Amino acid sequence: MTISTDRRPPPESRGSDFARLSRKITEAGLLARRPGYYALRITVVAAFYAGGWIAFVALGDTWWTLTVAAVMAVVFGQVALVAHDVAHRQVFRRRRPSEVSGRIAGAGIGMGYGWWQDKHTRHHANPNHEDLDPDVEPDVLVWSPEQARAATGLPRLIGRRQAFLFFPLLTLEGFNLHVASGRALANRSLKHRTLDGILLFAHCAVYLSAVFWVLPPCMALAFIAVHQGLFGLYLGSLFAPNHKGMPILTGEDRPDFLRRQVLTSRNVNGGWFTDLALGGLNHQIEHHLFPSMPSPNLRKARGLVRRHCEELNVDYLETGLIASYRQALTSLHAAGAPLRQARARA
Repeated sequence: MTISTDRRPPPESRGSDFARLSRKITEAGLLARRPGYYALRITVVAAFYAGGWIAFVALGDTWWTLTVAAVMAVVFGQVALVAHDVAHRQVFRRRRPSEVSGRIAGAGIGMGYGWWQDKHTRHHANPNHEDLDPDVEPDVLVWSPEQARAATGLPRLIGRRQAFLFFPLLTLEGFNLHVASGRALANRSLKHRTLDGILLFAHCAVYLSAVFWVLPPCMALAFIAVHQGLFGLYLGSLFAPNHKGMPILTGEDRPDFLRRQVLTSRNVNGGWFTDLALGGLNHQIEHHLFPSMPSPNLRKARGLVRRHCEELNVDYLETGLIASYRQALTSLHAAGAPLRQARARA
């Protein structure tokens, strides 16, 4: 699926479309920092993080620690969302405090900050572009029929039933976060890779030592499986509604900035709980247009962005959370069709 160009305005007017929207957003004060909000949010998340580990040690050798594992999976997801906002300079205006706090948050969940920042920056520049967005590379899943036809190895094996396997596979996303962060350390072009390596291995050493010190081996393995599995499921579920099932760009198909961000993104409607659970990423269109906008301001920007898109006849998609997952799974099933057809012919 590619983005249709039928509804674009004439070329001479495109360059000013985002600039006019940006002026509206700036005049509304929506790019201003929210130090009070982030001070409270970071304090609460840090308190739950520390409290979770204190409860883990206090409970000790009991299967009730699996309840702590489930709670800590959500807490780890919230730490990841804080790291995301910090990396986008939503919290601090300057680079150094953003990098320091981002690395601290990343170390808390076993994520290589430099690797993730590089990957996420490339995603923001070219969302859903088959050749340029690392999030739609055919690593395990295939995202388009073209990728399915060229697939070999694991993507070819999984691709036939990937829509049914999607959520079960997300339980491995927490482990994949650690493995991918470790593998990235071999890349000599990665900035501060020594520091990232020290923080990553320190996290793994402290995490495993604590779990196996407090719990007997079988219970420790169960704790890790529940914690990391639910963390991966939560983390993957945060990002799945944003772009999965939206148009895939290929080759030279690169619309102007505003259309590239809006037409490949999907908003998820809901109230304060949706904002809390998804960390503001449910306002994905606004986030992609203004990555440095503090997450509590994204909901306020929604009306301005939507009206601007309506004026330009640019499709602005917003749906419910369950509907977003349904659209993502439908797209995954359609992408794997060539693999099912090839097997049927065999």
